[in-house]
Amino acid sequence: MMDKLLDIAGVGGTVVLILLLSLSVISIGVIIERVIFFRKRRVDAVALGRDVAKKLAAGDLDGVTKQLVTMPAIEAQALHEAMAWYDAGPEAFDEILKKGLTERRKDLESGLVFLGTLGNNAPFVGLFGTVLGIIVAFRELSSAAANVAGGSGGMNNVMSGIAEALVSTAVGILVAVPAVIFFNVFQKKTVVVEDNIGALGNAVTAQMKRERALIETSAANGSAQISRQSYPAISVEHGEA
Repeated sequence: MMDKLLDIAGVGGTVVLILLLSLSVISIGVIIERVIFFRKRRVDAVALGRDVAKKLAAGDLDGVTKQLVTMPAIEAQALHEAMAWYDAGPEAFDEILKKGLTERRKDLESGLVFLGTLGNNAPFVGLFGTVLGIIVAFRELSSAAANVAGGSGGMNNVMSGIAEALVSTAVGILVAVPAVIFFNVFQKKTVVVEDNIGALGNAVTAQMKRERALIETSAANGSAQISRQSYPAISVEHGEA
C-alpha cells in the first residue's frame, strides 16, 4: 500500500504543477475580460450627476431619459430604469433603483469569486505539490542509503527532487499574487459603481422631494398645483468608476 502511495506522490507533483499553470491561464483570461468590461462601461459620474441634476432642475425629464439610454455605463442603465418611476414618487424610485443595482450586481462581480478563491488557495496547492515532491525525494534518499555504491548518484536525485518540489510553491505564489491584486482592484471598482448609483439616486430623489414640497406649499396657500419648472440644480460630487 505504501509503495502505491509513493508512486501516486511521484505523479502528484507534476499534476499539481500542471493544475496551477492551467489555473493561471484561466485567471489571466478572467482578468482581461474584467478589464474590458469595466473599461467599456467607464463613466464620469460627477459630470453625469451634474447633467442629470441640471436637466431635472429645468424640468427636462425627457432630456435625462434620452441621455441615459445612450450610455453603456452600469450607473446610467440603473438610473434610466428607475427614471420611468419618477412620477410615482421618491420611495418607488428608490426601490426600482435598488432593484436595478441588484440585478446588475451579478455582472459587476462576475469572476471575482474565482480570483478570490484562487488568490487564497493557490499557495496551498503549490505547497501540496512541494510536500509530494519532498516525499519522493526522501524515497530517493532511502534508496541511496540502501545502495552505497550508487550513493552519489542517489544524492543527486534527492537534491534534484527537492529543487523540483520547491518549484510548485513558487508557481503557487506566482499564480496567487496577480489574482489577489486584480480581485481587490475589481472589487473596488464594483464598490465605486454602487456608490455612484447611490449618489445619482440621491440627487434625483432630492429633486423629487423638492418638487413635492413646493406642490404641498402651493396647495396649502390655496394656489393652483404647479408644474415642473426651473430650480437650482442639486450638486452631485462623487468618484469616477
